[in-house]
Amino acid sequence: MISLDKVCKRYGSQLLYVDASMAVFRGETVGLVGPNGAGKSTIFRLIVGEDEADEGAVSVEKGVTIGYFDQDVGEMSGRSVLAETLAGAGEVSELAAELHALEQGMADPERADELDALVARYGEVQPRFDALGGYELEPRAQTILAGLGFSADRVASDVSELSGGWKMRVALARILLMAPDVLLLDEPTNHLDLESILWLEGFLRDFEGALVMTSHDRELLNRLVTKIVEIDGGELRTYSGDYDFYERQRDLAMAQHEAQYARQQAALAKERAFIARFAARASHAAQVQSRVKKLDKIDKLEPPRRRKIIEFDFPAPKRSGNDVAVLEGVDKAYGDLVIYAGLSHTIRRLERWCVLGINGAGKSTLLKLIAGETQADAGVVKIGPSVTLGYYTQHAMDSLDGTKTVLEDVQAEHPRASQGSLRNLLGAFGFSGDDVDKPCRVLSGGEKARVVLAKLLYVPPNFLVLDEPTNHLDVDTKQMLVKALSSFEGTMLFVSHDRRFLAELSNRVLELTPEGPRVYGGGYSEYVEQTEREGPGAPLEASRPARERPLLSQGGAPAVWAAPPTSPSVATLAPRSSGLYSTWAASALVTPAKKLA
Repeated sequence: MISLDKVCKRYGSQLLYVDASMAVFRGETVGLVGPNGAGKSTIFRLIVGEDEADEGAVSVEKGVTIGYFDQDVGEMSGRSVLAETLAGAGEVSELAAELHALEQGMADPERADELDALVARYGEVQPRFDALGGYELEPRAQTILAGLGFSADRVASDVSELSGGWKMRVALARILLMAPDVLLLDEPTNHLDLESILWLEGFLRDFEGALVMTSHDRELLNRLVTKIVEIDGGELRTYSGDYDFYERQRDLAMAQHEAQYARQQAALAKERAFIARFAARASHAAQVQSRVKKLDKIDKLEPPRRRKIIEFDFPAPKRSGNDVAVLEGVDKAYGDLVIYAGLSHTIRRLERWCVLGINGAGKSTLLKLIAGETQADAGVVKIGPSVTLGYYTQHAMDSLDGTKTVLEDVQAEHPRASQGSLRNLLGAFGFSGDDVDKPCRVLSGGEKARVVLAKLLYVPPNFLVLDEPTNHLDVDTKQMLVKALSSFEGTMLFVSHDRRFLAELSNRVLELTPEGPRVYGGGYSEYVEQTEREGPGAPLEASRPARERPLLSQGGAPAVWAAPPTSPSVATLAPRSSGLYSTWAASALVTPAKKLA
């Protein structure tokens, strides 16, 4: 359906790809992985024609429709959430608008002379609208919006009243409602809670078209993808299987390459030593010349590229008292919305509580109460003796000083720390070399989150309260954070939508329900086992294999997933709309090559 053939692409002095090739077949689910800045989003822009390759060709099969979701939020205003979602449904939404106009025209006495033409056109449009499922469009939109966390009153509200994160959900709903032949999803879970992620996972598992996605959610990739395309050092490498399989194969290939390189270097050193030893001896001249020619003909292996993941050992915090935080008979409401009524709960030393609950259950409110960011309407919230509390929230990113560099901002928080230790700390959070000299005002959301976490954890408190600490963090940074917090000798209370983070760090679960709080002994994994669901109200769907299809062997090459055949959609207009929710229909689209300067 989609292919990139020997593509080269550069931005200024940065070379993203050199002779890069990949293909997407019908029914495949492909995960694009690679470090930040490697060019994952550029792949999407090349496919939809928003960018062009400097060399090579990007081709899309004729008649294939593509839905593209990215992080660039477009303008949304003047319509309800439902209307905005329906407007992005592609051809069917255009047909709906035309049918409405035709119906008005046929009912207008002043257009009686056009009645035959209007009826004839209605007869053409209505069957197509019906074939595309137009009459089920609004119920489908309602289902999708509900799955993404929209309540009934919010669906009817003006989209302009939504925050940026909720507008992203609307944009994602438009793409899912469109049901194109190919979905391109660039970090679709960034602004979703756990329940919405679980719903999206089920939706994408049942999606019959091809799917290409980037995600920092390792568990989501493992559940969905059947092929990984890695972008590394200007090359695209394809691995069959899920993310864990890719990681094992990548590490194995790296180890094999390192061993081959070491053997070759040893052999080359031996030959060079012989040449240097006997170069001046006439009796060995023929042997020396033979070995010189032999060295010139050897294909030298490239030095292995080692993945640089810096670890940081956080110092142990001071010991706290046994009762770290106590809530007694707490009431909390926002207007008529009651969050808690008589909530009582105790957090004890070394416990690691993950807080679960549907959207609006009061997860973040609980953390704010304990951190002192908001006050209870009634009841008592007490912090225990010798407790030092560190609170991470998404709004903490606003505290960064935009006039300071990353290193200067961290130094201001820890003035007595050595520059070497701070650089090591920032390296663990993905800031190496000149990255520490970036002004904070130019950082992305993910980079700002990493700076705030680094400042918080350099001298860790003995009670960590974390509200979605993994938002925008890449897989490697999450892995480092989990490893560091696994050995943290303090107490934790946290909210996260990352299932691996929840499973590896929690030893207690507090589920907030309309009937009151429920406490589960053991961590998130035990919660899933006991309840047979991965979140409040979410069935244990994700345990099913990604897409059950037979493996085919291709002449000794690695096995690949066989995609079920699907029929292409009828070609439509290209592009339909701009911004974050766009759809394209290809007409034997081939991007012409340009010579690389």
